[in-house]
Amino acid sequence: MEALERVSRWPVETVAVSVLGRGDGDEGPAGGSAVRELGQTGPAQRPFRLASVSKLLAAYAVLIAVEEGAFGLDDEVGPGPATVAQLLAHASGLPFEGEGPRAAPGARRIYSNAGFDRLGEVLTGATGIAFADYLAESVFRPLGMDGAQLVGPPSHGVTATLADLRLFAAELLAPALLSPATFAAATTVAFPGLAGVLPGFGRQNPNDWGLGFEIRGHKTPHWTGTANSPETFGHFGQAGTFLWVDPVVGLACVTLCDRDFGEWARQLWPPLSDDVLASARPQAVNPSP
Repeated sequence: MEALERVSRWPVETVAVSVLGRGDGDEGPAGGSAVRELGQTGPAQRPFRLASVSKLLAAYAVLIAVEEGAFGLDDEVGPGPATVAQLLAHASGLPFEGEGPRAAPGARRIYSNAGFDRLGEVLTGATGIAFADYLAESVFRPLGMDGAQLVGPPSHGVTATLADLRLFAAELLAPALLSPATFAAATTVAFPGLAGVLPGFGRQNPNDWGLGFEIRGHKTPHWTGTANSPETFGHFGQAGTFLWVDPVVGLACVTLCDRDFGEWARQLWPPLSDDVLASARPQAVNPSP
């Protein structure tokens, strides 16, 4: 893919990128929309720190636990009356780090590692299974993410390869592990209208999030491209990583590298996304072999 040539000029030592497409008119082997890789560059098997892209994987495990009946989205799991859904959507009132709430649940969008780490405790308490094991059994193993592992807290502790994240992006383009209703709830705005700070990009009003997934909406500035639809969902990480899915055009982009997020990423990530959207023509695609 021509759009991926630009990453060879990025000021990083190693970068790996994959672009996937969904063909809504083609069926995969299980009867769903077929997905294939449209372009790839960089090492597919090198492990990278995902940083906060880990939250997408953690959220998926929590949502699977909801569907399995371990707890409900509206269950109050603390601190105070904060619910599972509010913790997933950064609407619990918990700070970035620490235990004491900074606001009442549902009042503000406060991006919170502490909220996701609390969800890890809730899941372990409800299931009797360590969060790392539950994540591996419910998400990594079913998707074939053999190189992925949780080596730190749920909020930012996953390491994985491009090959692993490519499989997760394919799941997000054609979900099989979650019901359509749960997936739709996760990838559309939860608790609409809340303002807050998008890390690295300043205050946004509204600062839209789903259940673990950031929703692009009309935020500006933003880490995705200006051509990404408002329905685009995903996450970026401090480790120089991002994953977005634009459901309007049926495309996903995964980018992993070995340089922490900074001004270089603010400048270079959006043009890459715009080039990907311009060059990857939505088409009927076949499942990868």
